[in-house]
This record gives sequence, structure tokens and C-alpha cells, in this order.
Amino acid sequence: MLGDDEDVFDSVTWESPSAPATYEGSSTRPSGPGFRQSTSESEDGRDPLEPKWEGYLITSVKDPVKELPETKDAYVSYLVTAKTNLPIFSTPNPSARRRFQDFVFLRTHLAKDFPACVVPPLPDKHRLEYVTGDRFSPEFMERRRQDLHRFLQRLSRHPTLQRSTLLRAFFESTEWHVIMHQHVAHPPVPEQSSGVIDSISDSLLNAFSRVRKPDERFLAMRESVDKFEEGVALSERVFNRVRNRTNDGAPEPGEDLTGDYHDLAVAVQGLGFLESGITDPLNHFSNTLLEFSALLRHTTQVTTDPFLVHLHSLLQYSHANRAVLKLRDQKQMDFEELSEYLSAVTAERDRLAAVISGRAGSTGLGLGAYIKDKVDALRGQDDDRTRVERMRKLDAKIKELQDAVTTAHETSDAFSDETLREQKVFQRAKEAEMKEMFGNYADGQIEFYKAAMEEWERIIPIIQRIRVDV
Repeated sequence: MLGDDEDVFDSVTWESPSAPATYEGSSTRPSGPGFRQSTSESEDGRDPLEPKWEGYLITSVKDPVKELPETKDAYVSYLVTAKTNLPIFSTPNPSARRRFQDFVFLRTHLAKDFPACVVPPLPDKHRLEYVTGDRFSPEFMERRRQDLHRFLQRLSRHPTLQRSTLLRAFFESTEWHVIMHQHVAHPPVPEQSSGVIDSISDSLLNAFSRVRKPDERFLAMRESVDKFEEGVALSERVFNRVRNRTNDGAPEPGEDLTGDYHDLAVAVQGLGFLESGITDPLNHFSNTLLEFSALLRHTTQVTTDPFLVHLHSLLQYSHANRAVLKLRDQKQMDFEELSEYLSAVTAERDRLAAVISGRAGSTGLGLGAYIKDKVDALRGQDDDRTRVERMRKLDAKIKELQDAVTTAHETSDAFSDETLREQKVFQRAKEAEMKEMFGNYADGQIEFYKAAMEEWERIIPIIQRIRVDV
């Protein structure tokens, strides 16, 4: 629920807040590891749903180092650095060394504290298809470094998450392990459950329930997300096929284009041994084929593979955005179901009042009310005293439900406003990433074709000098 002390809905915690955590150098008392802003939204001429950045945050992840080598507790640490002018940071150039588990902790608690924000996902722990070797190999560590770098970039582009107290501690705190242990030892207290059966029933109901009065704005957003994810998934399949047909990634040449050029080079070299008059030109041609095969493999490793990883990461990022849209729908369904329940309880109270006053029995109130009257009669609960007692209980429940409906309505509206703001943030981040991703791919392809042209242009004059006597 919305906190009574919150003036602005920037990012709201929809659970009971955990115990406040005090971070090094912090003068605030956040309700959890995250940070909820209290920035005024009433600036003249400014759309209240327009995202607001208070400054810049430029992050990087570099220098992976294997810590505690030759022990069973060995791990990889990364140097995380930032440049910023945000007032929440105590220094414009914070830096620290963090391991993968620290990134997991950061992402987990940001998602808990900012459920209305699209918190970017972390790279899958073992999903590095195009890297061979163990998790301490240079290739693996470099690929993970790139993925973690992209994760922090997405956080830094978010106007709310970039001002998170936990993110500041991630870059600045010298007692990060203490922060982690505090939250592991004192996890947030879960709300009281009404029982396993009720939980299962709620899950089944939510799985099949739908928003009764859908908002056209969010329907359009969901349709846009569907089309985008369909396009990204299709592109990933196409580029995967191209990649596998160009280079299958095996140490030895296989059934791919790099292998074909390698085999052709071996065949041409063998032909050169047979043709003593043109052995040297054919050897040059064979070497060019080998160079071109190596160039194809190099382009796959430095251009195509990072492109595919980024493409899949963008798809996962879109899934996080979809989850926020789904959660917004759930908030609206909570309001609609509470409203319907309030209507049913109010109708039952009015029916009892009509029976007591003698204005009407169950007449005109439907078959359900008639059956209920008959059941009450069999139970001996059809006297006025019992009905008055039931009315008193229903009046109390109506008051409770009215408060709950009001809160649910405010929560749903606030969450909808935040979701609208989040879609603008995500759209800008997505456009920036796609520009970067396709730009890097295009640069890699240009570099490949330039190098290939140079290789073939060097061999053409040599081939042209071959003279064959007939």
C-alpha cells in the first residue's frame, strides 16, 4: 500500500517495508535497500508522467581478477567505477570491487523495493553458449564482464534506479558485506498467510482472471511489447543460423563456411605440389584462403557472438518490462474484485434490511437470495434478532471494504501512472541500446569486408600472372 508519509509516487513498495538499513555516509533513513525520491512533480509546464533525471551516471565494469586462487573458495571480482554529478553520491568518481553475487544481491533488492520499475535482469548464470572453458577462463570472464557492464548501464539510464541508496552503496561502501549480511540475517517479514489452500486458490484465480475494464493505453503497450519480442526472437533465430553456418565454434573445422574455406585451402595447396610450374602462386592463393577462413572466425567471435548475446539480453530486458505491465493489471484486478465483493456484501445487507422492515422478502432479489432464506430457515437463523446481528457484522465489513476499495483504487491509479512513466524510460533505453547494438554490428561487418577486400586484392595480381601452356 502507499505509505501515508509519501508525498510523491516515484516508486512504491507494495509489501510491508523491511527494517531501515543505514548505509555508510547516508543521512537518510530509507525503508529498505532502495531509495524512494521526494522530488516535486508539480513543476510548471512539466508533464507529471514525464521521467525526470536529476543528473548523469556513467558506469563501467572492468578488470576481472581471480581472487583466492588455488582454493575451493576462488571467485572473480570486477572493478566497478562511475562518473556522476548526482547529489546522492558523496564523490563524483566512486569505485569498488564486486563479485557476481554482489550484483545478484543488488538486482534482487532493487526489484523488491521498486516493483513498479523495470529493473533490468542479470545475465543467466550459465548461459554463455559461445564461450568454451571454465568460469575462470579469460573468455568466460570477459563475456561476463560485458554482461555486467550492460546491466549497470541500464540501471544508470533509469531516472529512479540511478538515485537508489543501494546503488550508491554498491559503488561507494567499504562495508558492502555488512549490508548483505544484515539483509540475509534479517529478511523482510512476510505478510501473514491465510493458509496453503487459500494461496493455491488465489494463484488459480489470478491465472484465469482478466481485467474487466481494460485501459486502451496499456493494451497498446502490451501489443507493442508482443511485436517487439516477436521481432527480436525471430532475429535471434536468423542470426543464430547464419552464425552456425559461418562458424560452428568447434576447435576443428566442421560443416561450416570457415571449414569449407580451410578445406579448399588444403586442396589448393595439394594441387600446387602437383603443378610445379605454378606452385608458388597456388601457395599464395592457399594462404589467402586460410587468412579469409581465420577472418571469418575472428568476425564471428568479436562481432556476431556479442551481437547475439546483446540481442538475447534485450529480449530478457523486455520480459522484465512485460512483468511490470502484468503487475499493473494485477493491481487493477485487485481493485475490481474488491469493488465487486463490496457490491455483493452491500446487496446482502440491503436484502436483510428489507426483510426486517417487512418491505420485501426475497421477492425480486433472485433465486440465490430465495435459497439463502430457505437455508437460514432450516438453520433457525430466520428470526429478526439473528438478522440484525448479521446486519451489524455486514455494516462493519462494508466499512472495512470501503476503506480497502479506496486504497486499492489509489494504488491502482498510482501504479498506472508509474507504469506510464516506466514505458517512456524503457522506450528510450531500448532505442539507445538498439542503436548501439546494430552500430557495433555494422562496424564489425565493415571492418570484416575491408580486411577481406585487402586480402583478395593482394592475391588477384599473383593469380593473373599464372600462364598455362596448352
